[in-house]
Amino acid sequence: MEFGLLESLNLLGALGFFIFGMKIMSEGIQKAAGNKLRQILSSMTRNRVLGVFTGFLITLLIQSSSATTVMVVSFANAGLLSLVESIGVIMGANIGTTVTAWLISFFGFKIKISSFALPIIAVGFPMMFAKRGTLKSFAEVLIGFALLFLGLDALKSAVPDLNQNPEALTFLATFTDYGILSTILFILVGTLITIIIQSSSAAMALTLTLLYTDVITFEIAAAMVLGENIGTTITANLAAIVANVHAKRAARAHLIFNVVGVIWMTLTFPFFINLIKWLWIPFQEGLTSIVPDISGSQEELQLSLFHTVFNIINTLLMVGFVPMIARIVTKMVPSKGDMDEEFHLEYIGTGMMLTTEAAILEAKKEITKFGRLTKKMVGFVPKLLVETDPKLFKKLLARIRKYEEITDRIESEVSNYLAKVSEGELNTSASERIRSMLSIINDLERIGDVCYQMSKAIERKSDKKIWFTPEQRKNLQEMFLKVDSAISHMIVNLENDYENVDMTKANELEKEINKMRNKFRKEHLVSIEQGEYTFSSGIIYNDLFSSVERIGDHIINVSEAVNGEI
Repeated sequence: MEFGLLESLNLLGALGFFIFGMKIMSEGIQKAAGNKLRQILSSMTRNRVLGVFTGFLITLLIQSSSATTVMVVSFANAGLLSLVESIGVIMGANIGTTVTAWLISFFGFKIKISSFALPIIAVGFPMMFAKRGTLKSFAEVLIGFALLFLGLDALKSAVPDLNQNPEALTFLATFTDYGILSTILFILVGTLITIIIQSSSAAMALTLTLLYTDVITFEIAAAMVLGENIGTTITANLAAIVANVHAKRAARAHLIFNVVGVIWMTLTFPFFINLIKWLWIPFQEGLTSIVPDISGSQEELQLSLFHTVFNIINTLLMVGFVPMIARIVTKMVPSKGDMDEEFHLEYIGTGMMLTTEAAILEAKKEITKFGRLTKKMVGFVPKLLVETDPKLFKKLLARIRKYEEITDRIESEVSNYLAKVSEGELNTSASERIRSMLSIINDLERIGDVCYQMSKAIERKSDKKIWFTPEQRKNLQEMFLKVDSAISHMIVNLENDYENVDMTKANELEKEINKMRNKFRKEHLVSIEQGEYTFSSGIIYNDLFSSVERIGDHIINVSEAVNGEI
């Protein structure tokens, strides 16, 4: 049988079938257990050992180390994980991804699981129409699982038969007699395959299939597996190119961890292969007691053992160097520092494909930062009100104008990000949260607009040489102090879980601001009647304390939106 264009397309199609099944299954598990995964990540990463275990557990559950890595980066961005904790979880994810190889070795080649695929789809398909989101997600898991093994079955059929294509092994054999250079060559092949198909699990499935059909030897397959370990990190680093500093650091840490592991393994490769073959004898005896006939897939199981032992030993060797890795990647990707005068989103990384839960967490952190920036902008206005130095006055005016532009752009960027998140499937809770967030960023942007309008009023006052009485200045300063308390409490509500919002204090502060506005308005009308200050001064004064009260309205709107009152 000639292996031409049609056969190549069949092979690529089978590989795509497998990847699609893996994607559907992984996404279904993440949807069904999104909140649980978040709780596990946030509560089980207090030290490096727990972090490694957490990474292993989550990758075991969702069957995708790439998905785990993206989740880790997302939670690091959202402030739930430190860089050191993130590295520990990524190490665990490397061990967790080896489970996929065991599943394929046991079930993909030994049991005709594809025979059960259509009945599994028959069970899962009606569940797709269930009203409960959990049932629909579980249906995706079942259908994805079935498609995954149908894809693997197609992959086995698409790989050329060695008996009819002996030139395939002959071609590869010419590169196997160069010692460490041969190992490096096939490591590069494994890396390239993983980069091309964008999935280490699919690359592993292809390697196992080639080994099963005797297209490659065990040593070549082992070298390719090492390359796949590097390939999966390069994918993450490419995705992090347009992401934020936290994403870049986590991706670099993953790359350093895997590359260092592959380097020491390359230097000890022949000895390690002998170690695996030595370990296989007692391991096989133990497996035989559970699965009596495993002779048909011994080399595939040995490759799975190689993959697992390598990742466990690499993790044990490297876990003590996590702080050092963190320091290295921090130097590799330095922070630009506190650049308040420049617009930049710190937590939302547009280059990473995130789960809905992770995306919402990133948006929450960005919105909290937006709230702090708004508080700083509000603080400029009372300073402008009392500034007498013309140069400093103009500088403050320019700064408020700059911040107003920044608030407009942040609202636009975050709303666009949330719109993209909304394009995916959302449960009721996620949909309500996104609606609340859109309301919050709108109110924060309006606060920026009000501050800018107030700065223009103060500028007109200065240009026309209009003076405020000490009483007017004192009243405005009192209102600004009260608004500062309200906006500080608003930020506390933004930082906390949205389920734990203190509306009592927020409402009290809002009522106090309203009372001050009403009191100053009455006093203002009396002062105008008695001629205590000019009509021009009165108009600007009235505009200012009314504007401060409007800021208070937007502040309480934010807390209400956080509380779900929209």
